[in-house]
Amino acid sequence: MKIKQTIEKVPGGLMVVPLLFGALLNTIDQMHIPAVMNMLKSLGVSATEEGYYEFLRIGGFSQELFKDGALVLIALFLFSAGSQMDLRVGGRALKKGVLLTSTKYLTGLAVGLGFGYFFDPMSGLFGLSTLAIIAGMTNGNGGMYAALTGQYGNRSDIGAVAILSLNDGPFFTLMSLGLLGSSFPIISFIAVLLPIAIGMLLGNLDSDIRAFLKPGEILPVPFFAFALGAGMNLANFFNPSVVAAGLTIGILTTVLTGGMGILVFKLMKEKSYIAPVAEASTAGNAAATPAAVAAAAGVAGSAGMMTTAEAAAFQNIANVATAQISIATLTTAILCPIAVILVDKHQKKKGIDGKREDLGLNSDKNSGESVRSAVN
Repeated sequence: MKIKQTIEKVPGGLMVVPLLFGALLNTIDQMHIPAVMNMLKSLGVSATEEGYYEFLRIGGFSQELFKDGALVLIALFLFSAGSQMDLRVGGRALKKGVLLTSTKYLTGLAVGLGFGYFFDPMSGLFGLSTLAIIAGMTNGNGGMYAALTGQYGNRSDIGAVAILSLNDGPFFTLMSLGLLGSSFPIISFIAVLLPIAIGMLLGNLDSDIRAFLKPGEILPVPFFAFALGAGMNLANFFNPSVVAAGLTIGILTTVLTGGMGILVFKLMKEKSYIAPVAEASTAGNAAATPAAVAAAAGVAGSAGMMTTAEAAAFQNIANVATAQISIATLTTAILCPIAVILVDKHQKKKGIDGKREDLGLNSDKNSGESVRSAVN
């Protein structure tokens, strides 16, 4: 059976499919079907505080992994992702990575800031929140970027992914919410950043540790995705406003972050714009950010740095924001490759071969082909 291959045919499938499956099972669980509850009771399952019997709450390892394990698995993912952040990158790749990361972040922050000014920052137009906008727009799909730049870009475009990986996880989103007026104490940032920082340190000190932790970038994803879904109701994904919100984030991400990236590259005298358009996507892993932010809000509330109402507000919107970002992931998975293909065709009409490392104009067809062969 080609289960994995089938899942991977869905954009962001390793994240989205388990998330939806977890949401489906939790939706059935929350129906509290008498026949199912009677069977669970006969097996010795303990009742919840409300007096119900649920198959996702049977205790032991099963409940810890499939229902309650999302935050631990996300922390493992962030630790492993941090270990793959190579600080020893080439100068040109470093330049492009910094440009792309800062442009994408500042664009997402500006949109989030504008949204928070004109609408309710917790549940405004289409039920959107600044949390969902910033998390969705600032975190790009590294795998898609690598694939697109590998096909249409040059080596420094590909190498920039080492810097782009810095936006994996909720840190930038937390920082943005702090700039927008939410009072996250320093300990909230440390609690989120520490796994990434330790992983980055170990990965750069020892290449064997980096190689050992590399599977951790992928392996935990379907597990924490399922656990996140197990806290959601499938109706979230069929709510018209949620769908509209997800589509909005996806379109804004491709159009605005891609457009601003092109503008910055143009100002920096770069001739090929494949890299900024290839980064104009929403990562499937970004769907984990609302849960991490909600956890940080809980820490802030306990520390007295955030009111109980504000902390609860972040926790209440986490599930809806997760659904919105998941839809944005699917949207950009379609729009981003199309945008890259269009940009590549436009550049080639002007004589610019995006695969050339010198990014100069092709003097003629033969010289362009020879340089392409040399780069490959």
